[in-house]
Amino acid sequence: MSSALLSSETAMQQLQWRYAVKKFDTSKVIPDEVWKVLEQSLVLAPSSFGLQPWKFFVVKNPEIRSQLLEHSWKQTQVVDASHLVVLAIKKDVNEADVDRYIARQAEVHGTPAESLAGYAGMIKGFMKHNPNLNDWSARQVYIALGQYMTTAAMIGVDTCPIEGFMAPKYDEILGLTALGYSAVVVCPAGYRSADDKYADKPKVRFATEDVVAYI
Repeated sequence: MSSALLSSETAMQQLQWRYAVKKFDTSKVIPDEVWKVLEQSLVLAPSSFGLQPWKFFVVKNPEIRSQLLEHSWKQTQVVDASHLVVLAIKKDVNEADVDRYIARQAEVHGTPAESLAGYAGMIKGFMKHNPNLNDWSARQVYIALGQYMTTAAMIGVDTCPIEGFMAPKYDEILGLTALGYSAVVVCPAGYRSADDKYADKPKVRFATEDVVAYI
């Protein structure tokens, strides 16, 4: 597989271009071929052990999105953006989830599942001694969020990560609890409105030397 590298200049330009959009253009929809790239950025996101303790719910139904608005501190990005992604953890991951992942790895790599017994045992050992697996899973979700947002920026799609929402209500409205999942973070995606006053505001960041240290 060949790889066309993004130039350093272009990457920096897009990182500067990205911001948390406050107002989306409701008339603009992400084309299917562009969305597929963003979808795959979630599918291909890294996670500890490769376990992928998550699921990404793309809410397309406008009526459901309107219901979610009430439980999102009235942040209109939830209804105005082209796409709305709810990133959720698989609650209480367990040994069965490990076995499912090992079976998938064996299938993809064409190796016997038995040959991965040691790896499976290591993961299960970690799980046995970690009392906060849901917290651990949530941290994995944020890895996926970062990859999703960065990919979006590189291809000119706007995003806005949202933690200001009532997760239990999202779980209820979307039926996540019954599926064994729970919402962690929400990320609308689409295209900024021309009159979003925040689009051209300089980023407020501490100086590089204040946040990056070389040891």
